[in-house]
Amino acid sequence: MIQEIYPDTFENHYEPLEAAPESPLLLFRDERLLARYDEESQELVFPACREFGQTAAVYLFAVGETHYFLAAEDTDAPAGYEWYTMQDVRRQRRRSNTGIFIAFTAYHLWKWYESSKFCGACGEKTDFDRAERAKVCPRCKNRIYPRINPAVIVGVTNGDRLLLTRYRVGYGYNALVAGFTEIGETLEETVRREVMEEVGLKVKNIRYYKSQPWGIASDLLAGFYCDVDGDDTIRRDDGELRYAAWVPREEIELQPTDISLTNEMMRMFRDGKVGEKKQ
Repeated sequence: MIQEIYPDTFENHYEPLEAAPESPLLLFRDERLLARYDEESQELVFPACREFGQTAAVYLFAVGETHYFLAAEDTDAPAGYEWYTMQDVRRQRRRSNTGIFIAFTAYHLWKWYESSKFCGACGEKTDFDRAERAKVCPRCKNRIYPRINPAVIVGVTNGDRLLLTRYRVGYGYNALVAGFTEIGETLEETVRREVMEEVGLKVKNIRYYKSQPWGIASDLLAGFYCDVDGDDTIRRDDGELRYAAWVPREEIELQPTDISLTNEMMRMFRDGKVGEKKQ
């Protein structure tokens, strides 16, 4: 999955560090990231601070021994790089997940920094906190932390069949039932509600599988398997989905890349490593 970057390591502890001339500087503009794709290494390359002619930047995180920084949106872009959407980044061939993980996680933080420039309580321009990753209002002292949206991915099983879906708009490949957790819900209650809303099914034996950060939607995804409970007639929400069907293990078609929790859950079921819970 996208966060699996071994032997690299990810360190998100916040410090008010100063960028060095060789520090990679990530610049976003109009939902696009400035980078260069190296065909030989099959990796994304990000410009260094020295290529911008300045080192004023916000510290993001470290991968291995390298510290990554965020450039202001009005920073002039150096030559030799291109603008990539996150979908462009997702489609690239790659030797490891490190570049795409850096891009997605930096995008997550960029979106938060962009939306927290002003205090939502009084409208004052916010300041950076130097002790932790937060924005602070100098007038009313409101503190704003990075937004993380909890959501579920649900593998609904029916014997040797898995419920596969495809969205009405957007991503066109096979997926699973998914949705955001609402106020006052547990994750398990989100599973029940989303399955009922999207495909009209009751479920039982809800069991946690694994989690995944998904920076392009500011999500933290929690994967669950569960079994259909009773009537297995699919009643699809046509406003949300264009396809929903029970698919036998051997007929499951995976997504073209292996970075998503959804794809891993489909593969695990296809390969017989998970299945319906025995009573």
